[in-house]
Amino acid sequence: MIVSISGKLLRVGEESVVIEVPPFEYEVMVADYTRRQLQNKTGQETRLQTLEFIDGNAAQGGRLSPRLIGFLTEPERQFFELFCSVDGVGTKKALRAMVRPVKELAMLIEQQDAKGLSALPGVGPATSERIIAKLRRKMPRFALMVDRGGAAGETPDLSTSVVTDTFDALLALGHSESEARNLIDEAVAGGKKFKDSESLLTAIYQKRLG
Repeated sequence: MIVSISGKLLRVGEESVVIEVPPFEYEVMVADYTRRQLQNKTGQETRLQTLEFIDGNAAQGGRLSPRLIGFLTEPERQFFELFCSVDGVGTKKALRAMVRPVKELAMLIEQQDAKGLSALPGVGPATSERIIAKLRRKMPRFALMVDRGGAAGETPDLSTSVVTDTFDALLALGHSESEARNLIDEAVAGGKKFKDSESLLTAIYQKRLG
């Protein structure tokens, strides 16, 4: 199974990108949000986390074709797999629906915002209710994801692992999930670098004391 791909970004299309890994060129399907992050990076070295799936319907006599789906980060790939696991969603519908950052989608699910989810392409009221019912309790970590900076999709200074470790620590200290998320968001808003959860926790409590 191909879990990542690295190479020169040759083209960005409406539903896929082409990455050159000599002597091959690979077409990788991407969600609209990912496409927007990559559209200004043509010609640059790019690394995507990937999933494989088989496209087509053999039962109806159709052609089966192997495909790659690409993601900017490992948490985004994990979110996509969960999203696809909901009855009635599937690979293509999930790709079409992911027009916003995973953090925003996770918050919609966590907050049980069926109306907001229904506004996503291909997701109606019934599907949004199934998404909320199955995934609501699995979203806190994704809701904490650090946004990738700028339209070009620069990698953030703060890793998702530092954020999630800090989140777990705040829960252990007695904070609620929403309070922990707010404390982290406030601490990282200034763009300061934190090498580990200990330094981030220190900044959080210094800010509260100040």
